Amino acid sequence: MRRLRSSTVVLGGMGVLAATITACGSEPDKRCVDRLTREQLPRYECESGSGNSSGTYYYGGSVSGKKVSGGSFDKTAVDSGGFGCSGTGGG
Repeated sequence: MRRLRSSTVVLGGMGVLAATITACGSEPDKRCVDRLTREQLPRYECESGSGNSSGTYYYGGSVSGKKVSGGSFDKTAVDSGGFGCSGTGGG
């Protein structure tokens, strides 16, 4: 019985470690938006093969109504963060 409990604790700890590593390496949210108005657009507006793509990706932040805020057009400026991760905000 005692060994079984010990194994359960070890396996549980490995799950927490795996979740932490995954959270630190995850990509920030990205949304297709109009660069001038900051209004969210359909994803196809950001696809390069669409010919006249009018949108660009906006990383992180949030959407209120149809407008995005609190993120950045520069993916490297946004860190998705997570438990045990350090990061900087976007601008």
